[in-house]
Amino acid sequence: MGHQGLARTGFEVSGRERPASSRRAPGPLARRIDDVELDVDEYRVGMLIPMSGTAGIWGPSCLACATLATEEWNAAGGVRGRRVNLTVIDASDESDALEAQIEQLIGDGAVESLVGMHTSSVRERVIGQLDGTLPFVYTPLYEGGAMPAGVMAIGETPRHQLLPAIDWLTRRYALRRWYMVGNDYCWPRRSHALAATALAKAGCEVVGSRYVPIGSCDVEQLVDDIRRSRAQAVLMSLVGQDAVDFSRAFGESGLARQAIRLSCAIEENGLLAIGPEHTEGLFVASGYFGSLDTDGNGAFRERYWSRFGERAPVLNALGQSTYEGVAFLRGLLDHRQRDNGSVAFESVRATRWRSNADKAMPIYLAQADGMRFRVIQTLEGSG
Repeated sequence: MGHQGLARTGFEVSGRERPASSRRAPGPLARRIDDVELDVDEYRVGMLIPMSGTAGIWGPSCLACATLATEEWNAAGGVRGRRVNLTVIDASDESDALEAQIEQLIGDGAVESLVGMHTSSVRERVIGQLDGTLPFVYTPLYEGGAMPAGVMAIGETPRHQLLPAIDWLTRRYALRRWYMVGNDYCWPRRSHALAATALAKAGCEVVGSRYVPIGSCDVEQLVDDIRRSRAQAVLMSLVGQDAVDFSRAFGESGLARQAIRLSCAIEENGLLAIGPEHTEGLFVASGYFGSLDTDGNGAFRERYWSRFGERAPVLNALGQSTYEGVAFLRGLLDHRQRDNGSVAFESVRATRWRSNADKAMPIYLAQADGMRFRVIQTLEGSG
């Protein structure tokens, strides 16, 4: 996809170029909605991340990684000489004000692009407010499928993340009985439907399936149901605090001696919250882990820790995806491309993105090892 292909998004940078001498002095990068003031010298990005609620555990890491990407963008001159500023919007599932805040920001011209790291259920709410008016970069893993015009989803999808992990674990541990538990929205339901089809083809049985509302997970009932099912493996598509609470109850029950667990959404924050005594037999498939031993991640970690210090939020897949999202938006607005036609941007994950349906990145399978993830297998190459 060349310059012409990128232009088909229909979005261009507004405002005229400004010489370096007229740029604003550095100021705060991330602002609350109430603090937004319009300034023609700024390019304003709405940063949608969960800062409260069940998924609030992801917020600090997301904000730190997005801030780093924005600072690097500004150090290179910003958007045609305009300084990039982030306006943070709480994109928790529990937020009742989300739609009104987005409507106000768009109506006031207070944001020119959006970058979002949140659940797919929130993504659908955001899209309902946009109507194709702004570019929207969606960064985390999701269920796949078509998106409206102007929505660019750069994260992992089940066909490349979940299904290879299920295949590898099933063959490695001779697993035949799977139980599926997830929050009740489109990502778990779509992922589990694909997984059930793949398991049936492999001669496996789904011995139980449960969906629970976000923030209302009866973990004891779930654990009892899994025990009665005699499952050998549990596909766990719970998010945030629900995943933490379930994993603690699972560990305390002793079920780890009976069944392994596979997740695509537990990351290093969740691992720390679960505690090392409750992570036996926990596997995670993801496009990123903070412990990845790659040249790109080594350089990224050095920049991250140098910027935020030893008390910085822990690096993880969901947080790091916001770095990817801001960097992707930068490449998109600059109309930069690689020889293979993909958007050229600073991707720690070695992501290639030509369209939502044509993208690739390495996918890794890791096993919880105390307080860290140990990568044990590469499931997908970068393509």
